[in-house]
Amino acid sequence: MTEPSADPPVADSPSAGPVPVDPRPVDDSSAEAAAAAAAALRRATRSTSPAKPRRGPRPKGASYSDDRDPQTLGSAIDRLVRDQGWEDQSAVAVLMSEWADIVGRDLAEHVHPVTFDEGVLTLQASSTTWAVQVRLLLPDLHRAVDARVGGGVVTRIAVQGPQAPSWVAGSRRVKGRGPRDTYG
Repeated sequence: MTEPSADPPVADSPSAGPVPVDPRPVDDSSAEAAAAAAAALRRATRSTSPAKPRRGPRPKGASYSDDRDPQTLGSAIDRLVRDQGWEDQSAVAVLMSEWADIVGRDLAEHVHPVTFDEGVLTLQASSTTWAVQVRLLLPDLHRAVDARVGGGVVTRIAVQGPQAPSWVAGSRRVKGRGPRDTYG
């Protein structure tokens, strides 16, 4: 029969603490005993070392963006416009291109924007009647423009009536009555 061994049991769990070492000499012919002792030593040293904190995946709500990360075209253009200080110019471009949507089709058929200079939007009316009508609607028109392009971009709206035809051709001109004096 086999004698019960007096060796203490080897703990397999990492929280068991230090493993006691048997002071008796180990039989060299027993390779299994050496392998068991090496395994016990590895377990013991692994369990007493402090565990490294594991780094998990990024939280879904966190934003770790870098300038080198891919960006959508719209956000890249918005950033370029903001960095170059082109907000007012882009707002005016929206105003000029979407004039019919901002003021309505009926008004846009008879009144169109001509210039924008230092906060002053100049409108050209097709007739004197439409110029007067737009002057009466200026507060509502100003609110509609501010709602579309932002407040403070357009500080004043000037309305012009129709322009008479110009008989001037070229860069030089002779003073006087001009071509009207030959009609009669």
